[in-house]
Amino acid sequence: MQTARDVLAAYADRINRQDFDLLLDLIAPDATFWFTNGTHRGVAAIRAAFEATWRVMGSDEHYWLDQHEWIAEGDTAAACTYRFNWKTMLDGKPVSGSGRGTTVLKRVDNRWWIVHEHLSGNPA
Repeated sequence: MQTARDVLAAYADRINRQDFDLLLDLIAPDATFWFTNGTHRGVAAIRAAFEATWRVMGSDEHYWLDQHEWIAEGDTAAACTYRFNWKTMLDGKPVSGSGRGTTVLKRVDNRWWIVHEHLSGNPA
């Protein structure tokens, strides 16, 4: 049986393919994502946010998560905090960054879904 950890790992891996359709079976239809550029509710808004980022960052972007801390793991809900990292080439120059993230997952009918993600910059 798939676990919340499996879903988060698949999500982190699939993001690098820059094809939102690959994320559809991981993100709940009613999910809410908080990014530095705003709140995105529902799959259509989340898709638009991802695709806008991919257009800016380009196909060279590589994204990964580390420093996972599973702060809650139950039968129907789980939450993980982590550091997110990215690197790419912009205008021919290497650029990179990182920040803090939280992902909340819920289990419905024996299936785990991402219902919330919150990404923000590192504290000053």
